Amino acid sequence: MNRKPVVIYWDSSALLSYLFKDKHSDLVAEKIRQKGVHLLPTLTIAEVYTVINRLQREHHLPEMVVESLFDILEFGPWSRLNIVPDSTALRKLARRWPLRGSGLWHLATAKTLQQEFPELMILTFDQNLAQASKGEQLKLCVTVRSNQAQ
Repeated sequence: MNRKPVVIYWDSSALLSYLFKDKHSDLVAEKIRQKGVHLLPTLTIAEVYTVINRLQREHHLPEMVVESLFDILEFGPWSRLNIVPDSTALRKLARRWPLRGSGLWHLATAKTLQQEFPELMILTFDQNLAQASKGEQLKLCVTVRSNQAQ
């Protein structure tokens, strides 16, 4: 059987699970090995830089580790994506889903990309974003369960 290459949109929850060991890290490691295109939007990068730098300021990460993380972000297996979501999609999706601003931005961006890449899947561990993505017929890479079920 000829499998189509995947197109995976990474949000910050997925990328942080790749960079820092947590309960999702093994699953994320499997996904990163999938052949295809791994999209890393600039918002995801900004959110992750924010976390890394906050951890450094709070003295949880030494400079050497921070630089290693920045190298992974810079040279990792992702295609950096500089895209702005469709403003009409933002307005419509904001009415349908009670998301934080970044979640809305990720959802609208993924929906915008889905028009060109119908095979697009979103990789997120954010429950609200996963629920809204499913509701908008976006394929999820993983099933996100509620905190009680984990």
